[in-house]
Amino acid sequence: MKIANYREKGSVLGSILLIAGSCVGAGMLGLPVSTAMGGFQPSVVMFFVCWLFMMVSSLFLLEVNLYFKKEVNLITMADKTLGRVGQFATWVLFLFLFYSLMVSYSAGSGELVADFVEEFTGFAIARSLGSIIAVSLFGVVIYYGTFAVDQLNRILMVGLIVTFFMLLYFGAPSVNKKLLNHVNWFDSIWALPVMVISFGYHNLVPSLTTYLEFNAKRMRISIIIGSAIPLVGYILWEWLILGLIPYDNFLGALDQGNMVTHTLRQVVGKSWVVEVAQYFAFFAIVTSFIGVALSFVDFLADGFGIEKNRRGSFLLCCMALGPPLFFALLYPSLFIVALKYAGGFGANILFGVLPALMVWSGRYYHKLWDEEQVPGGKVTLALITFFAVAIFGVQLVNALYFNR
Repeated sequence: MKIANYREKGSVLGSILLIAGSCVGAGMLGLPVSTAMGGFQPSVVMFFVCWLFMMVSSLFLLEVNLYFKKEVNLITMADKTLGRVGQFATWVLFLFLFYSLMVSYSAGSGELVADFVEEFTGFAIARSLGSIIAVSLFGVVIYYGTFAVDQLNRILMVGLIVTFFMLLYFGAPSVNKKLLNHVNWFDSIWALPVMVISFGYHNLVPSLTTYLEFNAKRMRISIIIGSAIPLVGYILWEWLILGLIPYDNFLGALDQGNMVTHTLRQVVGKSWVVEVAQYFAFFAIVTSFIGVALSFVDFLADGFGIEKNRRGSFLLCCMALGPPLFFALLYPSLFIVALKYAGGFGANILFGVLPALMVWSGRYYHKLWDEEQVPGGKVTLALITFFAVAIFGVQLVNALYFNR
């Protein structure tokens, strides 16, 4: 009975941790590699701007979700506010975005599992086998749904927080302040797509809105606090890593698509910092992995009308995890590339433009709204849309001409 009551009422703390954990994942491990060209100071400014952009757009998504007093997902929300065209665009963008993210997470987790196996047993295994092990283990948790993911995520978040502060403790004395003086505002722009996807918790908003019984106040608290935690963490993480690793060492990592922990090992060698960084990377990958996978399963269930019973949940898990694992096995170096394309092309439209359009339609055309979740009316909606399109343009130019 206690479990049933818990699942009915939901938990703000659990929702905050799920949002924070969904952000602090593979993106965090790729951020220093992408932001090193711009330097620490420009990165701080860009982080704040991207956090504000994604926080506002997620509140737009919450407002649309509250139009419906039942469990829905993005497909239904887009269909009811934007019609068939919006529904189709949501399908395509969601599949592109989350399959890209899952490819990145599968590839990154495979690298980490392979490293752990070699460290503890002395036997080297392929990254592909590591990916299979990781996806299989955490796929079981996804199968059991939001409550199971929430409980596991709490444990993992404790590990994430502990290892993060251990990293700061062991690494801070070695930070070279001269390395933090590098500034290139123009080059910092190219990191925006990865920064945006690093605040990509929007996929959880429909699931958590249902989980918290459509309570707007509790959801706003969860979104603001849950997204602010990664913002602070990212800035501290950038300070630490950019202060430990010389600028030139990041260039090779960017070309090879490696996580920052790999570059850190090359520069620092065997030390407490590197050991703790490996564990931190594991917790970061897994917390994000299970959050994204959970919402992807909910999305597919809503889109295909599949009931989440035993057979349906198994099928949904295979649909969500199978294709990304296949591509991660074929191309294990897709880590950074997948993050860039997910952020620049997928997240900006799906979680920037579409929520703004859905709110515009819901407020001013269908007259569905009861309470604005974000002030500013049409001006705020227009600004969010413009910023999303601008980042899309940054990634397009980058892909076509610079490939940075």
